[in-house]
Parts: sequence; C-alpha cells; structure tokens
Amino acid sequence: MANKQDTVTPQKPKYQPKINAKIKDEDQPKLPLVFSIAMFMSPAVWIGPVASTRSTLIPQLFSQIDPAHKVWAVGILAMVASLTSAIANLMFGAFSDVTRSRMGKRKPFIIIGSIVTALSLIAIANIQSVVVIIGIWVVTAAAENAVAAAIYAQISDRIAPRWRGTISTFYGVGGTIVPQLFAILAAQFLGDVRFGLYVMAAIAIVLMIVHVLLANEKSNLDEPKVEMNKSSVVKHFTLPRKGARDYYLALFGKFFMVLGHTIITTYLLYIFTDYMSMNDKSAGAAISIFSSIMLFIGLIFALVSGVLADKLKRVKLPVSIATYLLGVAALFPLFDANPWTMYVYGVLAAMGTGIYNSVDGALNLDVLPSAETAGKDLGLINLGVTGAQMLGALVASMIVTGLGYHSIFIFSVVMEVIGGLLISRIRTVK
Repeated sequence: MANKQDTVTPQKPKYQPKINAKIKDEDQPKLPLVFSIAMFMSPAVWIGPVASTRSTLIPQLFSQIDPAHKVWAVGILAMVASLTSAIANLMFGAFSDVTRSRMGKRKPFIIIGSIVTALSLIAIANIQSVVVIIGIWVVTAAAENAVAAAIYAQISDRIAPRWRGTISTFYGVGGTIVPQLFAILAAQFLGDVRFGLYVMAAIAIVLMIVHVLLANEKSNLDEPKVEMNKSSVVKHFTLPRKGARDYYLALFGKFFMVLGHTIITTYLLYIFTDYMSMNDKSAGAAISIFSSIMLFIGLIFALVSGVLADKLKRVKLPVSIATYLLGVAALFPLFDANPWTMYVYGVLAAMGTGIYNSVDGALNLDVLPSAETAGKDLGLINLGVTGAQMLGALVASMIVTGLGYHSIFIFSVVMEVIGGLLISRIRTVK
C-alpha cells in the first residue's frame, strides 16, 4: 500500500501547474456572481459590434460601393486585418500582463480598445472608398484585439479553479447568444448601413461601460513591477515554449474549428443572394431565421453541455465532438443550394458552437503554460478566433472566385476534421 500511495501522491502536483491559478480554491469559497454576469455579457463588448459589422454591414457596404469587386474587397480586408490581429492580440495581451495602474492591468485596454473601435466604425460610416475603409478596418481589428486579449484574461487573474468551469460557461453562453443577436440586429440595417454603423459604435461604448463597472477590476499598483530585461522580454513577449504541447494543440484546434465555421458565416449574405439566388429582402429575412436558429438552439446546448461537462469532469471530449459536428453541418448546403439546407446547417452548427463556447474556455485555461503570462497566452488563443475569422473571408473569396460557392462547404468540412483531430490529441486534460 505504501508503494502505491507513493506512486499516486506525486501525480497531483504534476497536474496543478496546468491550472495556473493565482487565486486558490480556499480563497474563493463562493461563486463571484457579479463578475460572472460581467463575463456573460463581455462578448457583446467586442464580438457583437465588430463581428456583425464585418460579416453583414461591411459586405453590404462594399456591394453598394463596388458590386463588381465586392467578394475580393471583403477578402482583401480580411487579409490585411488578419495580419494586424496576429500582432495586436499578442502585443496587447503581453502589455496587459505587465501593466500596473490604478485601474488594474486589463481595464485600460478594454476601455481604450472599445473607444477606438467605436470611432473607427463612425469613420467607416462616412466613407465611400473601399481602399480607405480597408485601411480604417486595420485600426478596428487592432482595437478589437486589445479588448479581446484583456477581457478573457480576467478569469485567470481573479477566479479560482473551482469556479473556472462555471465562469467559462457564463462566458460561453454569452458568446453563443451575442453573435446571433447582433447578426439579427445588423440584418435590419442592410437598407441603411450608415445608421447601422452608428448603432454598433454606440452599443460598443455602452456595453463596455457596463462591463467594466460589473467586473470592477481594482488597482494593481501593489503588484511587483516587471523589469524589462532580456529574460522578462523573452518570457512576456515571445511564444510559449516550455510545457506548451497541449496549449498549441488547443490553439490550432480552435483555429481550424473557427476557420471552417467562419468561411461560411462570413459569406452568409452572399450565400443567400448569389449561391441561392435570393433578393436583398428575402436574404435579410433568411439571415434573421438562420440567426434565430443559431441563437436559441446554441443557447440550449451551451447551458446543457456546461452542466454535463462539470458533472462528468470532461472538457476535451465535448470540444472535439462539437468540432466534428460543425463539419457534418457543412455537408447539407454543399449538396443543395436551397435555404432549407442553411437552416439545417444552422441547427447542427448551433449545437456544435453551443457546446464549444460553453466548454472550450475551461479547456483553454487548463492548458495555459504559465499564469504569469495568461494575457499573452490567452491572447494567442483568441487569435485562433480573430485570425481565423479574418483569414476565413480571404480564403472564401479565393475559393468562390475560382471554384464557386459550393467549394467553401468542402473546405469547411476539411477544416473541422483537422480541428477535431488536433483537440483529440491533448493529453493532460480529459
């Protein structure tokens, strides 16, 4: 018995570093409910206004300015913005890790990023040049990633391991609801894109204020300052290397999952108008139906899967299953260019994204290489979302131009299978 105990005991500390918690379980006996609400609505601060503008309002604006080149315009915007996102996500995440201020380390980036986002949307609303809009969108992408890199890292800073799954479920449910609500909202402004951009800018500011008040991050001036020597620069401003195998599997698994889904949703308007031959009014109604399906079914599965994952103590398995499910969904519109196939896609994709959004956050936190670089490392994982969203539009434009709309569904299936396989290879998390 003694030998068996000796072999079991050292296994526990091996897993603990994977959790990388600054706040211990005994220090946080109760669920921080107000902070949970702040994280529930946090996707509306950055995902809502920017993603709906990128997927609905900007394509419509390009179709009004230059209908002959609208597909390539969206693709070029995505390419330029993806490069910006790759740099900004890592940079702002790393800078937030080492920031010491009266407002804390994350709040300054959330506030400034949201303000810049709103100003850029207002600027785009008053411009009739595709080239200039693309240039301004680079600023939008940088600001979006400043918010994204800081906002989720708050969980690593302030939540004990016992509550991380619950908080991630709050965030995941919000992430399921927000894109669909904002897609429905954006679809109402296809006839008046300028006013729609003003609305998105105002929403970004209002929701940012609500979030920072609820999150209530305190001063961190009492934390030791990070000296900018060679070792600290390497630690805080380079890619993680030590003990990061599962971290990179989660990162790239997420990248391919989001890429496969985004290549369809980014061109949702054009799929209905060009691939399925619907007029603007009918397409707007179809987008509303599609988004409603994604919203309600996604919400149900986000709520159920979060509870089941906690009870079964499994986070890797549901995330990999959700990724494969998105691949299955893409097969339906591949074989029939009628609206009902996109609604079926919506049902299956909502199930997948609901599960994914609810459980993936806990998986990401558990595979972090270090708690001290959580902002940078989570920022890089966020890049699996923002980078894939941007790149998806570029890849889709190339595929649509060269092979037709049906080919983007084939590409989506392949991306989801790759993503599922990568996630399945994670070893340290069940």
